[in-house]
Amino acid sequence: MLDADQRRLLGEFVRAHREQMPPTAAAQRRRTAGLRREELAARAGISVTWCTWIEQGRAVQASPEALGRIADALSLSRAERDYLFELAGRVDPDEPGRVSEEAPSALIAAVKSIKHPAYGLDRLWNACAWNQTAARLFHGWLDGDCQRNLLRYVFLEPAARALIPSWEDRARRLLAEFRADFARTFRDPRVSAFLESLRSESRFFSAAWDEQAVQAREGGPRLFNHPRDGVVSFTQHSFAPAERPDYKLVILTPTDRGRF
Repeated sequence: MLDADQRRLLGEFVRAHREQMPPTAAAQRRRTAGLRREELAARAGISVTWCTWIEQGRAVQASPEALGRIADALSLSRAERDYLFELAGRVDPDEPGRVSEEAPSALIAAVKSIKHPAYGLDRLWNACAWNQTAARLFHGWLDGDCQRNLLRYVFLEPAARALIPSWEDRARRLLAEFRADFARTFRDPRVSAFLESLRSESRFFSAAWDEQAVQAREGGPRLFNHPRDGVVSFTQHSFAPAERPDYKLVILTPTDRGRF
């Protein structure tokens, strides 16, 4: 259930955008600006009473489908629609269908401009951009003709076990970080299919996934046993592009042992 502040903010947002909407042609001569509540209710397929209670901040909670119809009726922009669903504490049911397959141009530009190992991840944690120093570091993932998914690399590729000290602990941590993203992507059928595939290919992955561990993606020291350069260490930093928070930019800055 939403708290009082959330309900108030949600009601103020819906009311303000209703009043900013141009009225129908038949009602353009009236003094009241925007749409009336009954007009918004009719457009959104909800009752006038329900619309009134939402605007008044009462203890009601609209379904994701009803919120989607309200967003469409108010002609909300992408950012406005996200804000509406965030205030309402709901997941937008149309989210998977609107996801672009293309990596943000800002992420690609950032990766190219960084001299240290850097790469970008999409919502399935496929590498969508990387530079040459990252390709050199991540043998068997970003170099040559390899599959590009980070989880598949860590859990399935022998090269990852050789590269990553304390491999099992690091793999569990990585999966806990992926689960934090899963709360926002679980409606995407591609995510479900991806997880089922990995569960069938790795018993360790399946067992670790069932542990339900969740952890925010954090930076910090990262140590690697590189096949050509020996033991190298870095500090990892992760960022999300403002225009596509479901993508990630990961940068590894070398310590004294990370120069290669």
